Amino acid sequence: MKYVVAAGYGGTGAALSRRLALRGHELLLLGRNGDKLAAICAEIGAQYAVTDLTQLEGVEAAVGAFGPIDGIVNCAGSILLKPAHITSEAEFQQTLDTNLKTAFVVLRAGVKNMPGGGSIVLISTAAARMGYANHEAIAAAKAGVMGLGLSAAATYASRNIRVNCVAPGLVDTPLASRITGNEAALKASAAMHALGRIGQPEDVASMIEFLLDPANSWITGQVFGVDGGLGTVRAK
Repeated sequence: MKYVVAAGYGGTGAALSRRLALRGHELLLLGRNGDKLAAICAEIGAQYAVTDLTQLEGVEAAVGAFGPIDGIVNCAGSILLKPAHITSEAEFQQTLDTNLKTAFVVLRAGVKNMPGGGSIVLISTAAARMGYANHEAIAAAKAGVMGLGLSAAATYASRNIRVNCVAPGLVDTPLASRITGNEAALKASAAMHALGRIGQPEDVASMIEFLLDPANSWITGQVFGVDGGLGTVRAK
């Protein structure tokens, strides 16, 4: 199978890329950091293209050169924890671009290069379904990702293209280092999850791999919480 992983060198993206490579799939990793792309691709034997994931033409050209494909995943994202009244316009726009626009760009590139159908997986967050203080910008962007995924699932079902979202809780990745690097903040965050711990990249990557697998071809238009219960269960 041929898969594209956008931001394939980040915490979840790298975990997913390694899992897919281990199973012999042909991979293309996308992102802006050429050094990080080159390093992981040398490790797992994948191809890569350096491109800004917010730019339609560059992403579509890279995927088109690799395609036709069987699946594509957008692992690009950010974490902005600020109340709305002190979030600048630039911060809000950057959050939308990094999370929602990249999802749209990756999805569009995917559907243009799946003539035989396939699977698209987008990453949202538990905070898009449950209100958490100081999450206004990121919750808005990731809620948009959910809406994008649901609509696209309806649009492209007739072409046998499945679109699903994964909504993680807090995951121990470089993006979350400001939280995970603070012992008190990490302890408080873990306590918010009913299972008593934050997630690991493998927790999310395994669900994404499941959704990409054509063995699970009757699943579309779903949002899967991979969050230790954060989005649905109140911790004791």
